[in-house]
Amino acid sequence: MKKILDYVLSSIYLIHFGLTLLVFHILQVVAFNVFGKKAHKVVVDYLNFTLTFGLYLTGARIKLLNLSNIPDNRTIIFVANHQSTFDVPAIYWFLRKYHPRFVSKIELAKGVPSISYNLRKSGAALIDRKDGKQAITEIARLGKLISEEKSSVIIFPEGTRTASGNMRPFAPGGVATLLKRAPDALIVPVAINGTGAFNPKGTFPLKSFSNLSWTVLPAIEPAGRKAEEILAEAQEAIRKVIS
Repeated sequence: MKKILDYVLSSIYLIHFGLTLLVFHILQVVAFNVFGKKAHKVVVDYLNFTLTFGLYLTGARIKLLNLSNIPDNRTIIFVANHQSTFDVPAIYWFLRKYHPRFVSKIELAKGVPSISYNLRKSGAALIDRKDGKQAITEIARLGKLISEEKSSVIIFPEGTRTASGNMRPFAPGGVATLLKRAPDALIVPVAINGTGAFNPKGTFPLKSFSNLSWTVLPAIEPAGRKAEEILAEAQEAIRKVIS
């Protein structure tokens, strides 16, 4: 019976998901080209709101918890574990106040309604994982941008999704590059839990009535510390939440 329910509720949510991407793609194009970047961001905010709370269609329980006192007018590097593609809408919606941009693989810049358009227009770092020089250049560009704006970036240092919840080691290269261009940035870990079990190995159906949580953890001051040390502390803080 539970398996049948998984298929039914997953189908309903994925119809919602697909229609949301199509409708908001059109809204993004209009907003960006007619009203400008600020209007485009508002549309993207509500795209992610709709995708996040649409998860209730699967019976999911969604928890957004902030344990950090994040200062205003400071550049922020949000460092998160990565369990599934469903990590992204909620973390964006939750942190929208800080105008977050993503470090994303370049393949996502084409072919996905709404998502690809936003990545191209928002200033996200679109990296070619087969071209180290290009990746560093893109991340450095984004680091300079968020430093100038006092905005933020969301980066998944594992480099890929780990649905099991057993995190891969956090690679320091991306964060180290960001800190070189944004040396005043504050590091804020974000623990994402449950999305891997909700969508194991990217398969269908989704697991209905899942517990999904996004927890913003206390900030880490990076001044005078190596990226490896900072990320080890951030990963350990995340591990305590998701274990």
